[in-house]
Amino acid sequence: MNLKQLEAFVQVAEGGSFSKAAKELFLTQPTISAHISSLEKELNVRLFVRNTKEVSLSNDGKDLYRYARQMIDLEKKIDERFGGEEGADKHCITIAASTIPAQYLLPKVLMRFNERYPDEQIKILETDSAKVVMQIVDHMVDVGFTGTVLEKKHCKYIPFYKDELVIITPNTEKYRRIKREHPDDVDWILEEHVIMREEGSGTRKEAKKQLKQAGINPSDLDVIASIENQETIKKSVRQGMGISILSKLATEDEAREGYVLSFPIPKSDQGRDINLVYNKNYQMSRSAERFIKVVKEVYEIKK
Repeated sequence: MNLKQLEAFVQVAEGGSFSKAAKELFLTQPTISAHISSLEKELNVRLFVRNTKEVSLSNDGKDLYRYARQMIDLEKKIDERFGGEEGADKHCITIAASTIPAQYLLPKVLMRFNERYPDEQIKILETDSAKVVMQIVDHMVDVGFTGTVLEKKHCKYIPFYKDELVIITPNTEKYRRIKREHPDDVDWILEEHVIMREEGSGTRKEAKKQLKQAGINPSDLDVIASIENQETIKKSVRQGMGISILSKLATEDEAREGYVLSFPIPKSDQGRDINLVYNKNYQMSRSAERFIKVVKEVYEIKK
């Protein structure tokens, strides 16, 4: 076993692809495959579960990843400490983010960070909130952004943005009348087809919570579809398939242009927190520390 094999293993684990790992490490795909095969033979385990669409870690692979990630991080720290000034401050920051922060909140941060540290590299993995937290727990990424809080060991959450959820409907006379006559009542959604975000989504979890606060039992909803892509949800609502509950950030353009109608959820207060999350059990790189500092500056977080 050597570091080159472990680097290949970590890249495949994080990218879910042998070809992506080869590209990242400037190697051929057969070389990556050979490294993984050698590791599996030496350890007498199967490290990945392969299917036609993706590569995922086996249970043994997850265990090895935790150790391998620490070894790669230690190698980088040695390079930073003893590699001279040229490479001392450079590090690829890996970020996992759920849909709303990835698409609507991170761009402003990335622009500021790039202006200040133009030589730094950033890799962003967009996934649902639950997977963001698990990647932080397993130390597969440096920093995460999530719309929900899962009580997991070693996770430190820093709320930095308040996100309001809204009910969106087609812009038809039926819903325009509801908006005029029942602006503070949402009981009418019990009679509607509802399109929800996928399980694991922070938006879905928060929507259920806010509906309960408004007196609606989420189990009474007529949920006809669970869809991961919010653009698909918005188009489905516009075409009259049903109504949905999404972030106000994600629906502002469509509401302003009149493609959908937007309804606030009563008793939702200021909305939900969007959180920056990291694993406090691991020493953070200087680059990741800088990135977190920029997030706090952009969104004026004092703590």
